[in-house]
Amino acid sequence: MAVDGKWNLTIKTPMGDQTGVLTLKQEGDALTGEMSGSSGNAPIENGAVEGDVLKWHAKVTSPMPITLEFEGKEDGGNLSGSVKLGAFGSSTFSGTPA
Repeated sequence: MAVDGKWNLTIKTPMGDQTGVLTLKQEGDALTGEMSGSSGNAPIENGAVEGDVLKWHAKVTSPMPITLEFEGKEDGGNLSGSVKLGAFGSSTFSGTPA
């Protein structure tokens, strides 16, 4: 699985699609990086690779403080999966190489 690098990220939210850039670096089972977008930058927290599943959290502060919890996979050169939006339920995300 080749996830290192920059990804154009789209998150489906109740407020419409939110886009940004996700930077990932995998070292063994650890996943680190940063998300950046119109609401600022958020470091990847609790990043892990479990088999072919990627998991990470990101705390954003705009438009409101919330912790996003991602779980997804790389498939065919793209990322996709689910994201928990705190009290706002769950949705999906996708990523393409930047």
